[in-house]
Amino acid sequence: MRLLPEPSAQSLRLIFLLIFVMGVAPSPALTAGCPDRCVCDDQLVVQCAGQQLTDFPADLPLATRQLIISNNRIGELPALQLNYLSDLVYLDCSNNSLTEISESTFGNLRKLAYLDLSFNTLAQIDDRTFGPLASLVMLRMTDNPGLSEIHPDAFSENAALQVLDVSRNNLTTLNISTLIALPALRSLGLSGNPWRCDCDTEDLCLWVQIEGFKFQDEGQTVCRGPPDMTGQRLAEVGMQLRAECHQGLGYWDYLFFIAIGFVIFSAGTVSAWVMGVLMVLYERYSKRKSERLDSDDEEDRGGPGIGSNQGNGDLKKPSMQV
Repeated sequence: MRLLPEPSAQSLRLIFLLIFVMGVAPSPALTAGCPDRCVCDDQLVVQCAGQQLTDFPADLPLATRQLIISNNRIGELPALQLNYLSDLVYLDCSNNSLTEISESTFGNLRKLAYLDLSFNTLAQIDDRTFGPLASLVMLRMTDNPGLSEIHPDAFSENAALQVLDVSRNNLTTLNISTLIALPALRSLGLSGNPWRCDCDTEDLCLWVQIEGFKFQDEGQTVCRGPPDMTGQRLAEVGMQLRAECHQGLGYWDYLFFIAIGFVIFSAGTVSAWVMGVLMVLYERYSKRKSERLDSDDEEDRGGPGIGSNQGNGDLKKPSMQV
């Protein structure tokens, strides 16, 4: 039996070096393209925070799972580049200069679970902006001084959403219809906004009162107007607004009653006209039928009498001649 030769010391060193390199070297998907002024590691994390970037980083590894671009001056999230990162689960865009986002911005990020858009300059959130984010669990949009409007259906498709923070923005009203329908929602931040506690925010105030345990800093979620409500917590004015907003008829109530009255009046007028026309037609039909029957009766009675008289006259003529 022939024995194999023992490996030399140099061969062993080469083998150990190869094993070490294979064990600690970054994934080819990451080393293939790591953006300038960013750090990419073997945990599929790309760290670009605080690099004074003005544009979204280019040449991102397609396998990236966490992307941190906070504390820069980025003004736009390009949908074409961002949606190549289909495995992204964590995205931190806080403290930048983002002015707007749309439905196409996150069109292919089906796995994204964490999104931070705080400390930007967003002005509004449109319909279905976060619709593609089916796996979104936490969304932070705090400290956007110009954010004054959130579309009622902005979160209608985020059934997995558990934490939503829109504190310290410029919101005065908020339609909560879709928020109430979110099955997993357990934490909502509303403090620091200039809420106007009137009939437009009645539902919000009542919801805060009923579901107070869901709200972060509920004690700091206060009314900014009107003057008689300033400083009061939203949870304290819910029942008061309900009593004030439903004690009389509103503008739309009067319009509704006017419309109903007009419909009833129109229906009654048309019905009366139709009935009148039908009665006239029926009366004419009855009159014609009666006249026809009378004419037939006269013909039936007059026909035989005339024939008999003529016959009698003919019989009398011969005798008169004699």
